[in-house]
Amino acid sequence: MNLREFVDLLADKGRLRTISREVSPEYEVAALMAQAGDTPLLFTDVAGSRMPVVTNICASRELVALGLGCDESEIMERIAAAGDSQAEVPRAEATGYREVEPTLDALPILTHQKFDGGPYIASAIAAAFDEEHGLNLSYHRGMKLDDQRMVLRILPRNLDAYRERGLTEFAFCNGVSVPVLLGAATSFGIDVSEMAIANALGTSPLVEVGGHTVPQSELVMVCEFTGEMADEGPFLDLTETPDIVRSQPVVELKRLFLRDDSIFHALLPGGPEHKVLMGMPREPTIFHAVSQVTDCVDVHVTPGGSSWLHAIVAIRPQGDGDGRKAIEAAFAGHASLKHVWVVNDDIDIYNRDMVEWAFATRFQGDSDTVTFQSKGSSLDPSACVETRETCKQGFDCTIPGDRDAANFARTPPAMDLKLEDYLD
Repeated sequence: MNLREFVDLLADKGRLRTISREVSPEYEVAALMAQAGDTPLLFTDVAGSRMPVVTNICASRELVALGLGCDESEIMERIAAAGDSQAEVPRAEATGYREVEPTLDALPILTHQKFDGGPYIASAIAAAFDEEHGLNLSYHRGMKLDDQRMVLRILPRNLDAYRERGLTEFAFCNGVSVPVLLGAATSFGIDVSEMAIANALGTSPLVEVGGHTVPQSELVMVCEFTGEMADEGPFLDLTETPDIVRSQPVVELKRLFLRDDSIFHALLPGGPEHKVLMGMPREPTIFHAVSQVTDCVDVHVTPGGSSWLHAIVAIRPQGDGDGRKAIEAAFAGHASLKHVWVVNDDIDIYNRDMVEWAFATRFQGDSDTVTFQSKGSSLDPSACVETRETCKQGFDCTIPGDRDAANFARTPPAMDLKLEDYLD
């Protein structure tokens, strides 16, 4: 499904709520997005915008599963398998696109918070091509400077490497399918195709728009690096705290392509959709790392840890010390991880009470804690500002190998009954 088809599906299933009254792109839309939680919204009248806005389409695991056509329990396995499969990427004709005046002014670029450095596009994907490494997809927030220029937050990863190798122009795409949203959020090596990952999750063709190869998108902005740098931020990031102001590269909008009746996909910074799209693709990388040292059953990067800093890992220990090995492997699997809890596979890692129960009954702080100093996430406001050093901790909440496991099991009721059978 492309974005439009998915929005139609959400409407058919009664999951999409529509707001038809005029709303302001300054604070008002973002405030309503926050109130909606994980409910998808369609804004049909955003003041000054030439198109409607849809949001929260991937704001829960249930919605992602709907977009992928699978069960929630299958998502991590699907993403993990996608990283290994390198599916063929189909091509399609770019129909329905038209070139319009290259200006940012008629786009629904939102100002989310009163401290924001400016209006932001927080949901667009850069599609950049390199002769050696091919097409790369990556998320970059863009702060509007004027009607044709934005300053982008670019981490020292693939797009930055392409830029260092001479890249001057790329396509900035908004309004893509759920598989492409997830594929672009993965962090595999520079030679791993995000579009191949997307197509392992669901058919997502490439099209040619404005001389660039891009995923099917609702709008395509052809942008050029100007060579300038400008202050970017503040910006509310994944941790729901303001990210710092940095000097970042400036890009200029050169060409703008829309589809007939385009829909703009907006993402609320620090909101549920931001957390799902950032955190969920990290679960397979942790799973893969832990599976190298023990039998890993499941991984959950938790919303309470900003879907970035905390993870819960369920294992079937194969020998003494597997809990500690799993902790070390989890940190290797996701470098930004700050705290990890390792539990046996009888614990439902999506049930916070169950995890806390394992923490309370199977853990001893003086022997089951792994603690070390390491470079952490730039999103952690408590880390050292200069070095990003942080204290990382892992908690081995597995049943001690030298104890009787029966003494650590929850005791079920003595009879298996259904209360409904007894009620009048």
